[in-house]
Amino acid sequence: MTTKKTAGRGRPRSFDVDQAIDVAQRLFVEHGYDGVGVADIGRALGITPPSFYNAFGSKAALFDRVLDRYSATSFMPEILDQPGSSTDAIERALLEAAHRYALCDGVSGCLVLDGARNSQDSEAVALTARRKAQSRAMFAARIAQDLPDKADRLAAIALVALNGLSSSARDGASEADLSAFARAFSKAYRLEAEG
Repeated sequence: MTTKKTAGRGRPRSFDVDQAIDVAQRLFVEHGYDGVGVADIGRALGITPPSFYNAFGSKAALFDRVLDRYSATSFMPEILDQPGSSTDAIERALLEAAHRYALCDGVSGCLVLDGARNSQDSEAVALTARRKAQSRAMFAARIAQDLPDKADRLAAIALVALNGLSSSARDGASEADLSAFARAFSKAYRLEAEG
């Protein structure tokens, strides 16, 4: 879908909304929600702030769309649906997160976990909190398949580990270090699950 907007006086500018969401996602991943202004997004897209607001309504509304797309491409559902115990699934999820969260092409960490960390914008914080709750529920549902009495607590513990992986990746931890943590944590997690 292509949207045409007028950039003040002069000829109309065209931009692709899907491409705009991709560009915004990259900016939010690299700089966090508070580190990206409407002017930054407009410059990256080649549009003016009025055109931005006409297309997206607000920065938070664009962030919501970015989070929707980001969540829809998550590797977690596929990892959790593979055969094996829930402890196997959590270990796979952590090891895959260690691989994907490591710095690659200027991008590191998880947008849902870190995109609005320490943000002063309550709407952005609420948008990520909703998706974190959805992730926790997804983990709890998988864990409940074989450990129903421990599902909520173990899901919370697993999400703490994911938060640690994401923030460590954003702080520059290598994939090797993240993977070593994921393996060590998985051993402790397995003991907790089986205890």
